[in-house]
Amino acid sequence: MGIISQRRAVAASLRDTLAVIMAGGRGLRLGPLTANHSKPALPFGGKFRIIDFTLSNCVNSGLYKICILTQYRAHSLMRHVELGWSFSRHEFGEFVELLPAQERTEASSWYQGTADAVYQNLDIILGHQPDYVLILAGDHIYKMDYGMMLETHLASRADVTVGCVEVPVNEAHQFGIMVVDEQNCIKGFQEKPDHPMPTPGRPGIALASMGIYLFSTPLLDGALERDAMVASSSHDFGRDIIPSLLRSHRLIACPFNNLQSGEQSYWRDVGTVDAYWEANLELIGVTPPLNLYDQDWPIRTAPNQYPPAKFVFDDDDRRGTAVDSMVSAGCIISGSSVRHSLLSDNVRVHSFSHIEDSVLLPGAEVGRHCRIARTIIDSGCRIPERTIIGEDLAEDRKRLFVTPRGVRLVCPGMLPLPVGDATTAGAPADPAVTRC
Repeated sequence: MGIISQRRAVAASLRDTLAVIMAGGRGLRLGPLTANHSKPALPFGGKFRIIDFTLSNCVNSGLYKICILTQYRAHSLMRHVELGWSFSRHEFGEFVELLPAQERTEASSWYQGTADAVYQNLDIILGHQPDYVLILAGDHIYKMDYGMMLETHLASRADVTVGCVEVPVNEAHQFGIMVVDEQNCIKGFQEKPDHPMPTPGRPGIALASMGIYLFSTPLLDGALERDAMVASSSHDFGRDIIPSLLRSHRLIACPFNNLQSGEQSYWRDVGTVDAYWEANLELIGVTPPLNLYDQDWPIRTAPNQYPPAKFVFDDDDRRGTAVDSMVSAGCIISGSSVRHSLLSDNVRVHSFSHIEDSVLLPGAEVGRHCRIARTIIDSGCRIPERTIIGEDLAEDRKRLFVTPRGVRLVCPGMLPLPVGDATTAGAPADPAVTRC
Protein backbone atom coordinates (compact mmCIF):
# COMPACT_ATOMS: atom_id res chain seq x y z
CA MET A 1 0.00 0.00 0.00
CA GLY A 2 1.39 3.45 -0.95
CA ILE A 3 1.85 6.26 1.52
CA ILE A 4 -1.16 8.22 0.24
CA SER A 5 -3.40 5.15 0.25
CA GLN A 6 -2.20 4.25 3.74
CA ARG A 7 -2.98 7.72 5.06
CA ARG A 8 -6.45 7.58 3.51
CA ALA A 9 -7.04 4.21 5.16
CA VAL A 10 -5.98 5.61 8.54
CA ALA A 11 -8.21 8.69 8.10
CA ALA A 12 -11.17 6.48 7.20
CA SER A 13 -10.51 4.20 10.17
CA LEU A 14 -10.32 7.18 12.53
CA ARG A 15 -13.85 8.14 11.47
CA ASP A 16 -14.96 4.68 12.57
CA THR A 17 -13.04 4.71 15.86
CA LEU A 18 -14.60 5.50 19.23
CA ALA A 19 -12.38 6.99 21.94
CA VAL A 20 -13.30 5.93 25.48
CA ILE A 21 -11.57 8.11 28.09
CA MET A 22 -11.21 6.73 31.61
CA ALA A 23 -11.75 9.81 33.78
CA GLY A 24 -13.12 8.46 37.05
CA GLY A 25 -9.86 8.18 38.96
CA ARG A 26 -9.59 9.56 42.48
CA GLY A 27 -5.83 10.17 42.44
CA LEU A 28 -5.20 9.14 46.04
CA ARG A 29 -1.46 9.90 45.86
CA LEU A 30 -2.28 13.55 45.21
CA GLY A 31 -3.55 13.87 48.76
CA PRO A 32 -5.78 16.88 49.52
CA LEU A 33 -5.55 18.15 45.92
CA THR A 34 -8.19 15.62 44.91
CA ALA A 35 -10.43 16.06 47.94
CA ASN A 36 -13.01 17.86 45.79
CA HIS A 37 -12.07 16.87 42.22
CA SER A 38 -11.21 13.77 40.27
CA LYS A 39 -7.62 13.75 39.03
CA PRO A 40 -8.54 14.55 35.38
CA ALA A 41 -10.31 17.73 36.55
CA LEU A 42 -7.26 19.21 38.30
CA PRO A 43 -5.93 22.51 36.91
CA PHE A 44 -2.64 22.25 35.02
CA GLY A 45 -0.41 24.63 33.12
CA GLY A 46 -2.14 27.83 34.19
CA LYS A 47 -5.40 27.67 32.24
CA PHE A 48 -6.02 23.99 31.46
CA ARG A 49 -7.40 20.91 33.17
CA ILE A 50 -5.53 17.61 32.94
CA ILE A 51 -8.21 16.00 30.78
CA ASP A 52 -7.81 18.77 28.18
CA PHE A 53 -4.61 17.11 26.94
CA THR A 54 -6.28 13.79 26.12
CA LEU A 55 -9.30 15.52 24.58
CA SER A 56 -7.05 17.81 22.51
CA ASN A 57 -5.10 14.78 21.30
CA CYS A 58 -8.36 13.24 20.10
CA VAL A 59 -9.51 16.34 18.19
CA ASN A 60 -6.06 17.10 16.77
CA SER A 61 -5.79 13.49 15.60
CA GLY A 62 -9.12 13.69 13.75
CA LEU A 63 -10.93 11.55 16.32
CA TYR A 64 -14.33 13.12 17.02
CA LYS A 65 -16.37 10.32 18.60
CA ILE A 66 -15.59 10.45 22.31
CA CYS A 67 -17.11 8.93 25.43
CA ILE A 68 -15.85 10.01 28.87
CA LEU A 69 -16.38 7.61 31.79
CA THR A 70 -16.63 9.43 35.12
CA GLN A 71 -17.05 8.27 38.71
CA TYR A 72 -15.27 9.96 41.65
CA ARG A 73 -16.39 13.56 42.40
CA ALA A 74 -17.32 14.11 38.79
CA HIS A 75 -19.25 17.41 38.98
CA SER A 76 -16.36 19.81 38.26
CA LEU A 77 -15.11 17.56 35.46
CA MET A 78 -18.53 17.28 33.85
CA ARG A 79 -19.10 21.02 34.10
CA HIS A 80 -15.71 21.71 32.51
CA VAL A 81 -16.40 19.35 29.61
CA GLU A 82 -19.85 20.81 29.03
CA LEU A 83 -18.45 24.36 28.94
CA GLY A 84 -15.37 23.68 26.89
CA TRP A 85 -16.03 20.66 24.68
CA SER A 86 -19.57 21.09 23.38
CA PHE A 87 -18.61 22.19 19.86
CA SER A 88 -19.12 18.79 18.19
CA ARG A 89 -21.22 18.61 15.03
CA HIS A 90 -23.78 15.88 15.65
CA GLU A 91 -24.95 15.96 12.04
CA PHE A 92 -21.45 14.76 11.08
CA GLY A 93 -21.43 11.98 13.65
CA GLU A 94 -19.28 13.93 16.11
CA PHE A 95 -19.91 13.90 19.87
CA VAL A 96 -18.36 14.13 23.33
CA GLU A 97 -20.54 12.08 25.67
CA LEU A 98 -20.28 12.04 29.45
CA LEU A 99 -21.10 8.66 30.95
CA PRO A 100 -21.34 8.88 34.75
CA ALA A 101 -21.23 5.70 36.80
CA GLN A 102 -24.77 4.41 37.29
CA GLU A 103 -26.65 1.26 38.22
CA ARG A 104 -27.37 -0.09 34.77
CA THR A 105 -28.20 -3.62 35.96
CA GLU A 106 -29.31 -5.19 39.25
CA ALA A 107 -25.81 -6.59 39.78
CA SER A 108 -23.90 -3.44 38.86
CA SER A 109 -21.84 -1.44 41.35
CA TRP A 110 -19.08 1.12 41.38
CA TYR A 111 -16.44 0.33 38.78
CA GLN A 112 -14.20 -2.49 39.99
CA GLY A 113 -11.41 -1.78 37.50
CA THR A 114 -10.69 -0.20 34.14
CA ALA A 115 -12.11 -3.15 32.21
CA ASP A 116 -15.21 -3.24 34.38
CA ALA A 117 -15.79 0.47 33.73
CA VAL A 118 -15.86 -0.16 29.99
CA TYR A 119 -17.91 -3.36 30.42
CA GLN A 120 -20.63 -1.54 32.39
CA ASN A 121 -21.00 0.88 29.46
CA LEU A 122 -20.60 -1.73 26.73
CA ASP A 123 -24.15 -1.38 25.43
CA ILE A 124 -23.62 2.36 24.82
CA ILE A 125 -20.26 1.73 23.17
CA LEU A 126 -21.67 -0.95 20.87
CA GLY A 127 -24.63 1.30 20.10
CA HIS A 128 -22.27 3.71 18.34
CA GLN A 129 -21.19 0.84 16.05
CA PRO A 130 -17.46 1.65 15.89
CA ASP A 131 -15.01 -0.58 14.04
CA TYR A 132 -12.33 0.16 16.63
CA VAL A 133 -12.35 1.27 20.26
CA LEU A 134 -9.44 3.30 21.64
CA ILE A 135 -9.19 3.14 25.44
CA LEU A 136 -7.46 6.22 26.86
CA ALA A 137 -6.44 7.49 30.28
CA GLY A 138 -7.73 10.96 31.08
CA ASP A 139 -5.14 11.79 33.73
CA HIS A 140 -1.81 12.00 31.86
CA ILE A 141 -0.03 14.97 30.30
CA TYR A 142 1.20 14.37 26.74
CA LYS A 143 0.65 15.19 23.07
CA MET A 144 0.08 12.19 20.82
CA ASP A 145 -1.27 11.62 17.33
CA TYR A 146 -3.56 8.62 17.75
CA GLY A 147 -3.54 8.22 13.98
CA MET A 148 0.06 7.03 14.33
CA MET A 149 -1.09 4.30 16.70
CA LEU A 150 -3.92 3.27 14.39
CA GLU A 151 -1.46 3.18 11.49
CA THR A 152 0.77 0.82 13.49
CA HIS A 153 -2.26 -1.30 14.32
CA LEU A 154 -3.28 -1.67 10.68
CA ALA A 155 0.23 -2.15 9.29
CA SER A 156 1.11 -4.88 11.79
CA ARG A 157 -2.27 -6.63 11.46
CA ALA A 158 -2.61 -6.48 15.23
CA ASP A 159 -5.62 -7.62 17.22
CA VAL A 160 -4.68 -5.24 20.06
CA THR A 161 -2.16 -2.40 20.08
CA VAL A 162 -0.84 -1.03 23.36
CA GLY A 163 0.67 2.46 23.65
CA CYS A 164 3.98 2.32 25.54
CA VAL A 165 6.65 4.68 26.81
CA GLU A 166 10.30 3.84 27.26
CA VAL A 167 11.45 4.06 30.89
CA PRO A 168 14.80 3.28 32.55
CA VAL A 169 14.86 -0.25 33.94
CA ASN A 170 15.64 1.06 37.42
CA GLU A 171 12.35 3.03 37.35
CA ALA A 172 10.24 0.34 35.69
CA HIS A 173 8.97 -1.07 38.99
CA GLN A 174 6.51 1.85 39.08
CA PHE A 175 4.71 0.74 35.90
CA GLY A 176 3.06 -2.12 34.09
CA ILE A 177 5.80 -3.46 31.81
CA MET A 178 5.31 -5.06 28.40
CA VAL A 179 7.63 -7.97 27.57
CA VAL A 180 8.24 -7.81 23.80
CA ASP A 181 10.32 -9.46 21.08
CA GLU A 182 12.41 -7.73 18.39
CA GLN A 183 9.25 -6.89 16.36
CA ASN A 184 7.49 -5.36 19.41
CA CYS A 185 5.08 -8.29 19.62
CA ILE A 186 3.92 -8.53 23.22
CA LYS A 187 4.87 -11.83 24.84
CA GLY A 188 4.11 -11.05 28.48
CA PHE A 189 3.02 -8.46 31.00
CA GLN A 190 4.61 -7.57 34.34
CA GLU A 191 2.68 -5.47 36.84
CA LYS A 192 5.14 -3.22 38.74
CA PRO A 193 7.85 -5.91 38.70
CA ASP A 194 10.85 -6.09 41.02
CA HIS A 195 12.92 -7.43 38.11
CA PRO A 196 11.53 -5.86 34.91
CA MET A 197 12.37 -7.29 31.51
CA PRO A 198 14.31 -4.86 29.29
CA THR A 199 13.54 -4.20 25.65
CA PRO A 200 15.47 -6.54 23.27
CA GLY A 201 18.77 -4.95 22.30
CA ARG A 202 18.39 -2.17 24.89
CA PRO A 203 19.37 -3.55 28.30
CA GLY A 204 18.73 -0.28 30.18
CA ILE A 205 15.23 0.38 28.80
CA ALA A 206 11.83 -1.20 29.47
CA LEU A 207 8.47 -0.58 27.79
CA ALA A 208 5.82 0.75 30.20
CA SER A 209 2.13 0.73 29.37
CA MET A 210 0.56 4.17 28.94
CA GLY A 211 -2.89 2.78 29.68
CA ILE A 212 -3.79 3.21 25.99
CA TYR A 213 -5.33 0.21 24.21
CA LEU A 214 -6.67 -0.07 20.66
CA PHE A 215 -9.10 -2.96 20.02
CA SER A 216 -11.28 -4.08 17.18
CA THR A 217 -14.79 -3.82 18.59
CA PRO A 218 -15.79 -7.52 18.35
CA LEU A 219 -12.59 -8.58 20.13
CA LEU A 220 -13.14 -6.06 22.92
CA ASP A 221 -16.76 -7.17 23.32
CA GLY A 222 -15.82 -10.82 23.69
CA ALA A 223 -12.88 -10.19 26.01
CA LEU A 224 -14.94 -8.05 28.38
CA GLU A 225 -17.81 -10.53 28.43
CA ARG A 226 -15.44 -13.37 29.34
CA ASP A 227 -13.63 -11.32 31.97
CA ALA A 228 -16.90 -10.33 33.63
CA MET A 229 -17.61 -14.02 34.28
CA VAL A 230 -14.32 -14.60 36.14
CA ALA A 231 -14.95 -13.99 39.84
CA SER A 232 -11.23 -13.88 40.68
CA SER A 233 -10.46 -11.21 38.07
CA SER A 234 -9.55 -7.67 39.12
CA HIS A 235 -11.28 -6.56 35.88
CA ASP A 236 -8.33 -4.46 34.76
CA PHE A 237 -6.99 -4.11 31.23
CA GLY A 238 -3.35 -4.43 32.19
CA ARG A 239 -3.66 -7.16 34.81
CA ASP A 240 -6.40 -9.27 33.23
CA ILE A 241 -7.55 -8.45 29.68
CA ILE A 242 -4.12 -8.16 28.03
CA PRO A 243 -2.65 -11.32 29.66
CA SER A 244 -5.79 -13.30 28.74
CA LEU A 245 -5.25 -12.54 25.03
CA LEU A 246 -1.52 -13.20 24.76
CA ARG A 247 -1.70 -16.83 23.63
CA SER A 248 -4.60 -16.51 21.22
CA HIS A 249 -4.16 -13.10 19.59
CA ARG A 250 -1.54 -10.81 18.08
CA LEU A 251 -0.70 -7.98 20.48
CA ILE A 252 1.66 -5.19 19.43
CA ALA A 253 3.44 -2.56 21.55
CA CYS A 254 3.52 0.88 19.95
CA PRO A 255 6.39 2.95 21.44
CA PHE A 256 5.49 6.59 21.89
CA ASN A 257 8.49 8.14 20.12
CA ASN A 258 9.06 11.34 18.18
CA LEU A 259 8.66 10.51 14.49
CA GLN A 260 11.44 12.89 13.44
CA SER A 261 14.10 12.13 16.05
CA GLY A 262 13.03 8.66 17.18
CA GLU A 263 13.49 9.81 20.78
CA GLN A 264 11.04 9.34 23.61
CA SER A 265 8.18 11.86 23.38
CA TYR A 266 6.94 13.86 26.36
CA TRP A 267 4.62 11.96 28.71
CA ARG A 268 4.00 12.60 32.39
CA ASP A 269 1.90 10.74 34.91
CA VAL A 270 1.28 13.54 37.41
CA GLY A 271 0.07 11.07 40.00
CA THR A 272 1.90 12.50 43.03
CA VAL A 273 2.17 16.02 44.43
CA ASP A 274 5.89 16.05 43.63
CA ALA A 275 5.27 14.99 40.02
CA TYR A 276 2.44 17.51 39.65
CA TRP A 277 4.59 20.37 40.97
CA GLU A 278 7.57 19.42 38.81
CA ALA A 279 5.52 19.01 35.61
CA ASN A 280 3.92 22.43 36.06
CA LEU A 281 7.27 24.15 36.62
CA GLU A 282 8.78 22.37 33.61
CA LEU A 283 6.49 24.47 31.43
CA ILE A 284 8.18 27.78 32.28
CA GLY A 285 11.61 26.85 30.93
CA VAL A 286 13.15 28.64 27.95
CA THR A 287 12.77 25.43 25.92
CA PRO A 288 10.20 23.37 27.85
CA PRO A 289 9.84 19.65 27.12
CA LEU A 290 6.12 20.28 26.51
CA ASN A 291 5.44 23.21 24.18
CA LEU A 292 2.11 24.85 24.96
CA TYR A 293 2.72 27.44 22.23
CA ASP A 294 2.63 24.93 19.36
CA GLN A 295 -0.04 26.20 16.97
CA ASP A 296 0.12 22.98 14.96
CA TRP A 297 -1.11 20.99 17.99
CA PRO A 298 -3.15 23.39 20.14
CA ILE A 299 -4.38 22.42 23.60
CA ARG A 300 -8.00 23.47 23.94
CA THR A 301 -9.93 24.19 27.12
CA ALA A 302 -13.08 25.88 28.42
CA PRO A 303 -12.97 29.65 27.77
CA ASN A 304 -12.78 31.97 30.77
CA GLN A 305 -13.57 35.63 30.22
CA TYR A 306 -10.80 37.11 32.35
CA PRO A 307 -8.96 40.37 31.61
CA PRO A 308 -5.22 40.38 30.85
CA ALA A 309 -2.70 39.89 33.65
CA LYS A 310 -1.62 43.12 35.36
CA PHE A 311 1.58 44.17 37.16
CA VAL A 312 1.29 47.33 39.27
CA PHE A 313 3.56 49.67 41.27
CA ASP A 314 7.11 50.59 40.31
CA ASP A 315 8.69 51.83 43.53
CA ASP A 316 12.08 50.55 44.71
CA ASP A 317 10.52 48.55 47.56
CA ARG A 318 7.19 47.84 45.88
CA ARG A 319 7.47 46.69 42.28
CA GLY A 320 5.17 44.20 40.56
CA THR A 321 7.40 41.79 38.62
CA ALA A 322 7.46 38.22 37.33
CA VAL A 323 10.70 36.59 36.09
CA ASP A 324 11.08 33.12 34.53
CA SER A 325 7.40 32.57 35.19
CA MET A 326 4.05 31.96 33.51
CA VAL A 327 1.25 34.31 34.53
CA SER A 328 -2.29 33.54 33.36
CA ALA A 329 -5.24 35.78 32.55
CA GLY A 330 -6.92 37.72 35.33
CA CYS A 331 -3.85 37.76 37.58
CA ILE A 332 -2.78 40.89 39.47
CA ILE A 333 0.76 41.08 40.84
CA SER A 334 0.70 44.16 43.01
CA GLY A 335 4.06 45.45 44.20
CA SER A 336 5.44 41.93 44.69
CA SER A 337 7.99 39.68 43.00
CA VAL A 338 7.27 36.32 41.39
CA ARG A 339 10.21 34.18 40.33
CA HIS A 340 10.29 30.76 38.61
CA SER A 341 6.62 30.14 39.34
CA LEU A 342 3.36 29.40 37.54
CA LEU A 343 0.25 31.44 38.32
CA SER A 344 -3.08 30.09 37.13
CA ASP A 345 -6.11 32.17 36.17
CA ASN A 346 -7.32 34.94 38.49
CA VAL A 347 -4.54 34.82 41.09
CA ARG A 348 -3.83 37.84 43.34
CA VAL A 349 -0.45 38.58 44.91
CA HIS A 350 -0.51 41.60 47.20
CA SER A 351 2.28 44.05 47.97
CA PHE A 352 5.69 43.30 49.49
CA SER A 353 5.40 39.54 48.98
CA HIS A 354 7.83 37.16 47.27
CA ILE A 355 6.82 33.98 45.43
CA GLU A 356 9.44 31.50 44.16
CA ASP A 357 9.40 27.94 42.75
CA SER A 358 5.67 27.72 43.36
CA VAL A 359 2.42 26.83 41.59
CA LEU A 360 -0.66 28.90 42.42
CA LEU A 361 -3.95 27.40 41.24
CA PRO A 362 -7.00 29.37 40.06
CA GLY A 363 -8.32 32.04 42.39
CA ALA A 364 -5.52 31.76 44.95
CA GLU A 365 -4.69 34.94 46.86
CA VAL A 366 -1.50 35.85 48.73
CA GLY A 367 -1.61 38.62 51.31
CA ARG A 368 0.96 41.31 52.00
CA HIS A 369 4.50 40.64 53.29
CA CYS A 370 4.40 36.90 52.54
CA ARG A 371 7.31 34.70 51.52
CA ILE A 372 6.29 31.53 49.62
CA ALA A 373 8.74 28.95 48.17
CA ARG A 374 8.45 25.38 46.79
CA THR A 375 4.70 25.44 47.37
CA ILE A 376 1.46 24.55 45.62
CA ILE A 377 -1.43 26.78 46.70
CA ASP A 378 -4.77 25.17 45.93
CA SER A 379 -7.66 26.86 44.16
CA GLY A 380 -9.40 29.57 46.16
CA CYS A 381 -6.91 29.60 49.05
CA ARG A 382 -6.28 32.91 50.80
CA ILE A 383 -2.86 33.17 52.37
CA PRO A 384 -2.88 35.55 55.37
CA GLU A 385 -0.53 38.53 55.60
CA ARG A 386 3.04 37.84 56.75
CA THR A 387 2.76 34.09 56.14
CA ILE A 388 6.06 32.33 55.53
CA ILE A 389 6.07 28.95 53.76
CA GLY A 390 9.04 27.04 52.41
CA GLU A 391 11.77 28.17 54.80
CA ASP A 392 11.23 26.03 57.92
CA LEU A 393 10.49 22.39 57.02
CA ALA A 394 9.67 21.30 60.59
CA GLU A 395 7.24 24.17 61.10
CA ASP A 396 5.57 23.61 57.74
CA ARG A 397 5.01 19.94 58.51
CA LYS A 398 2.95 20.89 61.58
CA ARG A 399 0.32 22.68 59.53
CA LEU A 400 0.70 21.68 55.87
CA PHE A 401 0.94 18.67 53.58
CA VAL A 402 4.66 18.23 52.83
CA THR A 403 5.93 15.74 50.23
CA PRO A 404 9.06 13.55 50.43
CA ARG A 405 10.86 16.12 48.26
CA GLY A 406 9.86 18.99 50.50
CA VAL A 407 7.13 20.48 48.32
CA ARG A 408 4.47 22.15 50.45
CA LEU A 409 0.78 21.90 49.58
CA VAL A 410 -1.68 24.46 50.96
CA CYS A 411 -5.37 23.62 50.72
CA PRO A 412 -8.40 25.40 52.18
CA GLY A 413 -8.61 24.99 55.96
CA MET A 414 -4.90 24.35 56.53
CA LEU A 415 -3.94 27.91 57.44
CA PRO A 416 -5.71 30.23 59.94
CA LEU A 417 -7.64 33.17 58.53
CA PRO A 418 -6.35 36.69 59.03
CA VAL A 419 -7.83 38.38 62.10
CA GLY A 420 -11.14 40.04 61.29
CA ASP A 421 -11.38 38.43 57.85
CA ALA A 422 -13.48 35.38 58.66
CA THR A 423 -16.64 36.67 56.99
CA THR A 424 -15.00 37.18 53.59
CA ALA A 425 -12.74 34.14 53.45
CA GLY A 426 -14.75 32.40 50.77
CA ALA A 427 -15.52 35.47 48.68
CA PRO A 428 -13.73 36.10 45.38
CA ALA A 429 -11.32 39.01 45.33
CA ASP A 430 -12.64 42.22 43.78
CA PRO A 431 -9.72 44.15 42.27
CA ALA A 432 -11.68 47.36 42.57
CA VAL A 433 -11.73 47.18 46.38
CA THR A 434 -9.01 44.71 47.29
CA ARG A 435 -6.13 46.06 49.28
CA CYS A 436 -2.92 46.01 47.21
